[in-house]
Amino acid sequence: MKRNFLAAGFLSLCIFLSPGGAGALTIDFEGLADWLSLTDQYLGMGVVFSGAKVLTAGISLNESEFPPHSGTNAAFDDGKPVTLTFSHPVASFGAYFTYLFPLTLSLYDSLGALGGRVDSAFVCNLALSGDPGSTPAEFLALSSAAGFSRVVIEGDPAGSSFIFDDVTVNAVCEPAGLLLLGGALCGLAGLFKNRRNSA
Repeated sequence: MKRNFLAAGFLSLCIFLSPGGAGALTIDFEGLADWLSLTDQYLGMGVVFSGAKVLTAGISLNESEFPPHSGTNAAFDDGKPVTLTFSHPVASFGAYFTYLFPLTLSLYDSLGALGGRVDSAFVCNLALSGDPGSTPAEFLALSSAAGFSRVVIEGDPAGSSFIFDDVTVNAVCEPAGLLLLGGALCGLAGLFKNRRNSA
């Protein structure tokens, strides 16, 4: 019973203290101004963007072809591939994409080595004029047990070829942090045992 309690506490602390907070974080771009360039607005969540701008339904976003997955805002590729750089290792990344050209998502480790890749299921999945059988807001995701530091999303090299929304990211609980937490929990277990024996 005591071991189960310690194991559960250890895992809970690992999740709670992992970079970026507890568990998954979601970025939906709501509350940002139309046509705003995405850079470090989500730095507090451990993410920096490049090559992306915000579009708002009813203003600059053609929501009849490119509907947001949720809310009124989505982001698009502004003249180059979109890059998300993470301040801490990430275990998984996912988002909802509506695209005019095929997409490729690639993840890279901290040394710049390619760690994985996924391609869109269709050439085009626009709401009204997409490929037969396609639907907008296709969910594309990547994961790596070793963790990764950067995701690059490529559509048309000229840009303005896709929107993405509701980005989800899960942080990696790093081994050094696990060792530190394990030592702290062992120390706490020892204190509780000593208190119980002296009572």
